[in-house]
Amino acid sequence: MLSSFRHLLRYRALIQSLVARELKARYRGSVLGFFWSFVNPLLLLLVYSFVFTVVLPDVHPAELEPFALFMFCGILPWTWFSSSLLEASNVLIASGNLIRKVLFPAEVLPIVTVLAGLVHFCFGLPILAAFLVYYNVPVVMTDLLWFPVVALIQLVLTVGLALLLSALAVHFRDIRDLLANLLTLWFFATPIIYALSQAPPSVRRFLNLNPFTHLAGAYQEVLFRGGPFTDWRRLLTVGAASLVVLTIGYAVFDRLRDTFAEEV
Repeated sequence: MLSSFRHLLRYRALIQSLVARELKARYRGSVLGFFWSFVNPLLLLLVYSFVFTVVLPDVHPAELEPFALFMFCGILPWTWFSSSLLEASNVLIASGNLIRKVLFPAEVLPIVTVLAGLVHFCFGLPILAAFLVYYNVPVVMTDLLWFPVVALIQLVLTVGLALLLSALAVHFRDIRDLLANLLTLWFFATPIIYALSQAPPSVRRFLNLNPFTHLAGAYQEVLFRGGPFTDWRRLLTVGAASLVVLTIGYAVFDRLRDTFAEEV
C-alpha cells in the first residue's frame, strides 16, 4: 500500500494541473470568476446570520452567540466534505475518455475533486477570519496549531471515501442518488446547526460514532470557543480511523481498477 502511495507522487504535477483545470472550469464564463470563491461563503454566512438573528433568534443557547458564526465553523468544512464525495461518485463515469487510456492513473481523478474542494475551503477561511475579528471572538493562538491537523485528518478521510465511492459507483450507478440523501441525513446527524450538548444523552452516544461529529467539533472548538483544545484524543482516534478508511478505499479502488474501462 505504501508503494502505491509513493507511486502517486510521480503524478503530483498531473494532479496540480488537473486541480487548476477543475478550478478554472468551475468559473469559466462567469463575470466574477474566482472572486465567487470568496463571495459564496460570504453570502452563506450572511444568510445564516439573517436567519438566526432575525427569523429564529431564540433557538440556540446564549453561549453559542454569534450562532451564525458557530454554524459557519462547521458548515465550511462540511461543504468541502459533501461536495467532494458527490463529485467523486461521478468523476470516473464522466471522465471515461481518460479512463480508457491504458497509462492514465484513474485514482488521480477522485483525489483531484477532493483537492479542488480543499482549495475552495481555504478560500472561505479569510471570510471566516474576518467575521471572527468583527464579532471579537477570542481565538487562542496555541489552539490554531491544531487547525492544520484537523484539516489533514479531514483530507485523509475524504480521500479514502472518495476513492471507495468513485470505484463502486462505476458498477452501481444508483450510488450517487443514494449518496445525496445519505449526506443529508449525515449533515443532520452532525452537530453543526446545533451543539452536541443539546442532543439527548441517548442520541449523543450515536452522534459520537459519527467521525464528522468530532471534526466539526474540533473546528468549532479551535476557531470559535476560545478555550484550550481538550478533545484532541478523540480527534487523533478519528485520524487513525481515517487512515483505515483510506487504506480500504484505495484497496477497493485498486481491486476494481481493471474493470473501469469496460464499465464507463
